[in-house]
Amino acid sequence: MTNKDVTKVKRKGTFKSAPLPEPVLTTEPLKGDELVKVAVAALEDVKGQDIQVIDVREKQSITDYMIIATGTSNRQIGAMLDKVREAVKALGVKPLGEEGKGDSDWVLLDMDDVIVHMMTASARQFYDLERLWSGAEQSRALNAAHHSPENTHEHFVKLNKDQQ
Repeated sequence: MTNKDVTKVKRKGTFKSAPLPEPVLTTEPLKGDELVKVAVAALEDVKGQDIQVIDVREKQSITDYMIIATGTSNRQIGAMLDKVREAVKALGVKPLGEEGKGDSDWVLLDMDDVIVHMMTASARQFYDLERLWSGAEQSRALNAAHHSPENTHEHFVKLNKDQQ
């Protein structure tokens, strides 16, 4: 088509191009450890601070890993969310959901096997997810020992004497 032909074509109205087809993946989308590596690299790329990965496979069945990262401002947290989302989508992972967008101090990206928490320092200190998830196994073990038959409490001893 020459330039003369192009000038003859008149279009009325606004035309939107058709959406591009989704790329067909020949391999399985990333899962588990590989997804964690991609997400951590994306967080590091936008200067996420104090990035911690917690393996929660033995503690609950919702997800396998939780990544917690600190951002210096709500704007940086938004950039962290965008970067992780773009990085995983480029590799064929479709996030299940996002929570806390906008001016929130805590943003969450759920990718099924991996959940990424991006927070301000004050929100991270307040909610203290590391202690919650890392300490869960220890507190269960302590509670189990505390309630074992070998460890009888005074009120149970008194109750047993009263019943006799």
